[in-house]
Amino acid sequence: MIWHLIAAIFAGLGAAGIGMLLRLLSGKRLPRWIVPVFGGLGMLGYQINVEYSWYEHKRQLLPDTAQVVQVEHDAMFWRPWTYLFPMATAFSVVDEQSMAVQEQDGERRVEFLLYHFEKQVQDRVTHQAWLMNCTTRETLPLEGEARRPRTEDMRRLAEDAPLYLAVCGQA
Repeated sequence: MIWHLIAAIFAGLGAAGIGMLLRLLSGKRLPRWIVPVFGGLGMLGYQINVEYSWYEHKRQLLPDTAQVVQVEHDAMFWRPWTYLFPMATAFSVVDEQSMAVQEQDGERRVEFLLYHFEKQVQDRVTHQAWLMNCTTRETLPLEGEARRPRTEDMRRLAEDAPLYLAVCGQA
């Protein structure tokens, strides 16, 4: 966090320097306020770049066995540009290494961990154990250390759902 603040300050100083150079090259015909405006735009541009590159940066840090199954894009009123270009604020990942496949009653069942990454002041990562029946496309969360199924939260996925394809397509 402190490094982003330092980088934003230096981006602002660099942009202000460009504004000052333009003012000098114009023979001081450009108004003095151009320097702080360039500084503010430099800081804002840096922050926007960091926010929009968050998802790609986090995705590159994932292991090769991890597959993104859902990306959430959001628009915020304090970031008006996100109404035109919504930014990724969260995504969910399934890791092949966390999968345990069981054959029971002629049906293939896969137990897996679903990781959820959220962009906040400090990035937040949560995980939840799930059980999926690949034959019926039903999935439900498992709770606690005993991994008891919560049947009231069971849902059926579509055949082309990214989560279904990631878990059952490779299991």
